[in-house]
Amino acid sequence: MEGFEQDDDGVRVRTSAGPLSARYLIGCDGGRSSVRKLAGFEFPGTDPTITGYQALVEFDTPAKLAMGWQRTPRGLITSIPGRVFTAEFDGPPPDRAAPVTQAEVEASIQRVSGTDVKILSMAKATRWTDHARQATTYRIGRVLLAGDAAHVHSPFGGQGLNLGLVDAANLGWKLAAAVRGRDHLLDSYTAERHPVGARVLENTRAQVALVRPDPLTTALRAIVSDLIKLPEGNRLIGEMLSGAGIRYHLGDDDPLVGTLAPDRLLTLADGGEVRLYALTEKGGGLFVSPSERSLPPDVRHARTKEGPSTLLRPDGCIAWTDASSTSLDEALARWF
Repeated sequence: MEGFEQDDDGVRVRTSAGPLSARYLIGCDGGRSSVRKLAGFEFPGTDPTITGYQALVEFDTPAKLAMGWQRTPRGLITSIPGRVFTAEFDGPPPDRAAPVTQAEVEASIQRVSGTDVKILSMAKATRWTDHARQATTYRIGRVLLAGDAAHVHSPFGGQGLNLGLVDAANLGWKLAAAVRGRDHLLDSYTAERHPVGARVLENTRAQVALVRPDPLTTALRAIVSDLIKLPEGNRLIGEMLSGAGIRYHLGDDDPLVGTLAPDRLLTLADGGEVRLYALTEKGGGLFVSPSERSLPPDVRHARTKEGPSTLLRPDGCIAWTDASSTSLDEALARWF
């Protein structure tokens, strides 16, 4: 993509293959997003403090490396058969984009592990850092961002995949509604997803702080480890890293409203049984209730044998329950 212009009618993109026109332009093109840069999105954050490597390798004497996560006075190393991961806390690499060589990966492994293990072959390797940045908004006019184009962070916790997928789930159905003339729903995309991305950046920074190889961090790790052993602490960390603790602020007093619905077995009015997620796979909204109800065309009714009653958006978010402080009519009008 060489550039684009947008107005009230759509977006016109210039590419080497010729011009393209669309109603909306979505930047899902990664951490170095051309869409984000060309559109002028601000992308503030923190600079990297780590040089890390992940590689598929064969060692001469793999027994010299302990299996699993090892924190040493020189950094962090994780080794499992055929794969190795290192992190050194001495600043970013001189050239992040330079090709990764076998010699530099081997040198990092030897420094962190304190062994003279050698790499016989390396099938694949990547270089990573812990820089953490997030676009201040996910929308400028008809241009929107999702996934790594909207936020980058260290790989600790493995949260990037879920974060990007739920961005897409939140944005996709709102885009479909916008194409049909209900573009006001797009205003809720940044409001709902930006705080989730900011939370991931916070916890990945915290994870980096907890693995630094110094005595002060060792003391902090001991206290955090004790907290995680408590059921409440364990649940908090588990829900934060998995994304299961997400709640969008939809202006409803019911604590379930704004959360992502967990899967469960439903008993239907005719006595049959079905998993909730099996019904959501069909797309559109879903009203789960034993009560008869007139609904918009894009909301299906799963009539159950008994309550509670729940309205789900197409992204699996609970938009209303029979314990809500707002009415079902208001929720249907707002989202559908």
